[in-house]
Amino acid sequence: MLSKQEKRLKRIIKMLQLSNPTTVNNLSSVMDVSHMTIRRDLDLLKERNLVDIFHGGVILKDNNKWKRQHPYSLSYANKQMNQEKKNIAAKAAAFVESEDIIIIDTGSTIEYFARSLPECIPITVICFTLNSLIYVSKLKNANIIFPGGYFHENTLMFESKEGIKLITSHPATTAFISASGVNLEIGVSCSNKYEFKTKTEMMKTADRKVLLVDSSKFNKVENTLFAELTDFDVLISDTGIPDEYMDYCKTHGIELILV
Repeated sequence: MLSKQEKRLKRIIKMLQLSNPTTVNNLSSVMDVSHMTIRRDLDLLKERNLVDIFHGGVILKDNNKWKRQHPYSLSYANKQMNQEKKNIAAKAAAFVESEDIIIIDTGSTIEYFARSLPECIPITVICFTLNSLIYVSKLKNANIIFPGGYFHENTLMFESKEGIKLITSHPATTAFISASGVNLEIGVSCSNKYEFKTKTEMMKTADRKVLLVDSSKFNKVENTLFAELTDFDVLISDTGIPDEYMDYCKTHGIELILV
């Protein structure tokens, strides 16, 4: 006879076969057990190589729909959807006004954003990536805050406790944030776990949160969930996004700009 845990494990797999990925909250609610119990079950399924766990949820391992075809690297990302990213970045740069304090995220779209910033207006820029620093350092009237830290080669990001402290001590007018996946059920996710703390602190301290993401990222989930779509004030994308996301933004009061 199967134990209670084994019965739950079988049920979790069946649920994932019907709705993949799903969240810990959803599993806990449907199965009427605690989050801690579900997390123990998921850890066991992961040990058996049946699932992948990301922050806040789980993906059935044999479902290729949700798997990234290439490990994230900035050099690879720079070859994808380039014109769309440039258009998104240019539109986002128009949000920046004189005396703003802006904080900018990682990623290829954010690099285009850094290139698009107005050259002469006085602003303060907090950034964490080498590629963005190269471009913002050329701005004539910008104060640059670059905390440094541990260097991650695949994103050119520097990550550190000092960087987190700088975010909290310099509340931003606007945070410009990127993502690798946007999913209505799961949320907004990134490819690297080390990005989580920086992204979430950016969103806590900024008055306005702007998500810059091209249409290839929709209906995708990566391994680290860091926000809900409703956490953003503005979503800037291209015209290729699925219709349900347009409806969702309208219903939830998110300003949607398509370029």
